Amino acid sequence: MRAPIGDFDQATPAPDCLDELTAPVADAVRHWRGSVLAEEILYVDTDPRWADTAVFVEHYGRDLLERSANCVVVAGRRGGETTLAACLVPSTTRVDVNGVVRRRLGARKASFAPMDTATGEAGMEYGGITPLGLPADWPVLVDSTVVDLPYVLVGSGRRRGKLLVPGKAFAELPGAVVLEGLGVA
Repeated sequence: MRAPIGDFDQATPAPDCLDELTAPVADAVRHWRGSVLAEEILYVDTDPRWADTAVFVEHYGRDLLERSANCVVVAGRRGGETTLAACLVPSTTRVDVNGVVRRRLGARKASFAPMDTATGEAGMEYGGITPLGLPADWPVLVDSTVVDLPYVLVGSGRRRGKLLVPGKAFAELPGAVVLEGLGVA
């Protein structure tokens, strides 16, 4: 099947290639609920050498720069409590960790989670973390502009491969909160 965005050789409905996904992402696809059908979530095989955004769009299509989103894990702290959350923002922006995120989590201090914590808790590879399949108790903060896109390129749980997901599906994820201004230029 032809991918709705980018220049990929093949796009496969995610339910048809669960073996290409990490266990938590495959489970999320397997138990998918919502207005978007699981078959509308597409997997595209990509070379992990080209996983970083600038190189990726050179190889797979410049249109992807405006149609891709980064998922980062943040840690909010208040007292002795730490809350992990995922933030999904357009790839052309950065997460407003010390403003929007800190206030939303009710944290005194917020920062990017250490890599070992993010990958260990998510069960995904660094550089491939996706909002699909994250622990159920994590808030998933989504920039409102991501939800408005017909399709969004995000990680697949691994550095190899990406998911193409209808933007509105992110608003329906467990723990999802759609926020204006989460991603800043």
